[in-house]
Amino acid sequence: MSAAAAERDGGERDVAWSTDRAIAQDAEMLSAQLQAMRDRLYAPASRKVLRRFSSGEAARLIGVSDGYLRQLSIAGEGPQPDTGAGGRRYYSLEDINGLRRHLAEQNPAKARIYLPRRDEAKAEHLQVIAVTNFKGGSGKTTTSVHLAQHLALAGYRVLAVDLDPQASLSALFGYQPELDLDGNDTLYAAIRYDDASRPLAEVIRPTYFDGLDLVPGNLELQEFEHTTPQMLATRQGAAGEGMFFARVQTALASVADRYDVVVMDCPPQLGFLTLSALCAATSVLVTIHPQMLDVASMSQFLFMTADLLSVVREAGGALNFDFMRYLVTRYEPNDGPQTQIVGFLRSLFGERVLTAPLVKSTAFSDAGLTKQTLYEVTRESFSRATYDRAMDSLTAVNGEIEGLILKAWNRQA
Repeated sequence: MSAAAAERDGGERDVAWSTDRAIAQDAEMLSAQLQAMRDRLYAPASRKVLRRFSSGEAARLIGVSDGYLRQLSIAGEGPQPDTGAGGRRYYSLEDINGLRRHLAEQNPAKARIYLPRRDEAKAEHLQVIAVTNFKGGSGKTTTSVHLAQHLALAGYRVLAVDLDPQASLSALFGYQPELDLDGNDTLYAAIRYDDASRPLAEVIRPTYFDGLDLVPGNLELQEFEHTTPQMLATRQGAAGEGMFFARVQTALASVADRYDVVVMDCPPQLGFLTLSALCAATSVLVTIHPQMLDVASMSQFLFMTADLLSVVREAGGALNFDFMRYLVTRYEPNDGPQTQIVGFLRSLFGERVLTAPLVKSTAFSDAGLTKQTLYEVTRESFSRATYDRAMDSLTAVNGEIEGLILKAWNRQA
């Protein structure tokens, strides 16, 4: 090698090394600033807490009148609210769920109205919903977190599973993966092939939403994409342990008696994790941003998914979804081309496109500035028109999905 070539080669190594160090330094600085931001936003404990709900909000969530809640409070029945200025009553979600249990005990005939949890004696199976698409930016995480929180607010026992190594769902629940997870703390711990595997029950973490637990995510989830091909090449992970596509399903089955619904936020790629999630799912939501490039990308996603799932079926995997629906996200009703695309999708897929779209709103992005969802902020945080428009859209979307869950359990919505 000539001196010039050697010098050039050495220079390239120096550039590569310095770039590597620069990126690492950027990551450390960003992480430190995110931690400082969390300390300020969630002082004094640096942990997220859920706001309390007014008596009117609590009454709507439970399905009774505000006057009836007042009567219960005066009589000292059930959890008692905190009293604020002017005698206003405020309830935590834990209080609301306590009132649900109290009312169900007092009136067994309406118990299922107050506590809509699934009844295993009536063969109401665990509902596992995979939220997925091939393309990033389609609103998967926004859909997942708001669906999980909606169901928890409605009284269901919910497990949210973050399958995305980027861990956006975990961040919305107040976790900073590089600081709050020590390692082997994600779903990968329960589906890995070596002796370091852990029961899923040990990985699950409670959240500040009563009745809603989380399996957090981080970069170690990517290990499943690397170890699975090795296991397939050596024909391990088959006999006795189950093929790779059954591992998520087996892990969820180990905690099924604790939950009514599992919501899985899948990564924006069709790898082994997403394929395993689809095999574990009882239902699927495919998010669609109504732009032609996104629709074209989804076409390829559906072709690839069909091909891969057919291989799984031939290998013995069971693929029987209670429902599969396309959800239009980030929809702008006044955008003519978007409206045309939504009409095009409905003409193709009919009722498999959810009736209600999730509208594009600054309310979602503004709440996200403080790592919050629309269910966590108050109406006073935005202009009322903006908040009401976004909340009406959320209520319609999640109510429609909840209706599909109830239908899968042979109940009327």
